[in-house]
Amino acid sequence: MIKEKGNKISIIGAGFVGSTTAYALMLEGLASEIVIVDINKEKALAEAMDLSHGAAFVKAVDVRAGEYKDTEDSDIVIVTAGVGQKPGETRLDIINKNIPIFKSIIPEVVKYSPNAILLIVSNPVDILTYIAYKISGLPANRVIGSGTVLDTSRFKYMLSEHFEIDARNIHTYIIGEHGDSEIAAWSLTNIAGISADEYCEKMCKRCDSSFKNDIPKQVKDAAYNIINKKGYTNYAVGLAIRRIVEAILRDEDSILTVSSLLNGEYGLEDVYLAIPTIVDREGAKKILEVSLNPEEKEKLKESAEIIKKHLKEAGI
Repeated sequence: MIKEKGNKISIIGAGFVGSTTAYALMLEGLASEIVIVDINKEKALAEAMDLSHGAAFVKAVDVRAGEYKDTEDSDIVIVTAGVGQKPGETRLDIINKNIPIFKSIIPEVVKYSPNAILLIVSNPVDILTYIAYKISGLPANRVIGSGTVLDTSRFKYMLSEHFEIDARNIHTYIIGEHGDSEIAAWSLTNIAGISADEYCEKMCKRCDSSFKNDIPKQVKDAAYNIINKKGYTNYAVGLAIRRIVEAILRDEDSILTVSSLLNGEYGLEDVYLAIPTIVDREGAKKILEVSLNPEEKEKLKESAEIIKKHLKEAGI
């Protein structure tokens, strides 16, 4: 009997995020093969072994450590490698540390999997996704970043706590940079079709004038708080990556705030930002131009300018 080709996913980087991502993908049963590559070969081997020992509890999957050549013909390559954010650092502080790493990783990835979708997770994700796009020579739809998929989930969680509503019934987005200039899209926020303002007035009755500032600030500071307390983030981002991979492999046409290349949308050109995007088997199928209010549009423009400024300073 000829076996049908399964989904092959390669993860570059066996650190906290890479290993947690492999675990999340394994639990969901999204791949028949997961390859983990890391400069620390023993670490990659240990992670692959540890995951493989749970084979009796999940759908059949071959998890192994390897070299770049072992990633050949991957459907998706997830890049989590790079210098992590330390306490006191912003995501943008680590640009120059991670650019040389990407210049060594991306050509090897494309060499062995020229038809793969590249999913960039390393920070600063919008900048590194743009760099991966430029280095790879792949079409923009096949080079995407994890964007603000995690930030959006954080926003929904914090709103769910405030409103005492299931986070899955809150519809909203964090857009722009995955970082300090990210924007809470209040104009798009609703609970069962009821705007946040109306819900506050009619149902919640616990919202004060600081509500719309405090919660987005908590979202923005969430990673810093976690890093200050335990040194890294890994669980929620692993779940966010799993969600993006699921949308791709199942050809879902789901709308996610991945980091996508803008070419005229919102009046912005040649910059990767997290924007509601239709995601399917080809990657970023279509960027949606959602109806933002004037303040949100201006903040999105400012977010793009910050990213472009840092790219220019980095010589990109």
